Amino acid sequence: MNEKIGNVAGAIWTALSENGAMNTKDLKKVAKIKTDKELFLAMGWLLREDKLEVTEEGKEITVVLK
Repeated sequence: MNEKIGNVAGAIWTALSENGAMNTKDLKKVAKIKTDKELFLAMGWLLREDKLEVTEEGKEITVVLK
């Protein structure tokens, strides 16, 4: 599972690097992530490494690289 989430984290980093800030719905689509679970586990990985900045407005979460 660690390897898979690491790969998803890499896909998130690449998608944000190429496209800038995105909401989680668009990020999931652009990075071709299959499940919300994979998305949020990988985001947690990147947050722990201090690579992401996450903001929330209402129900929408926006993610950007630091």
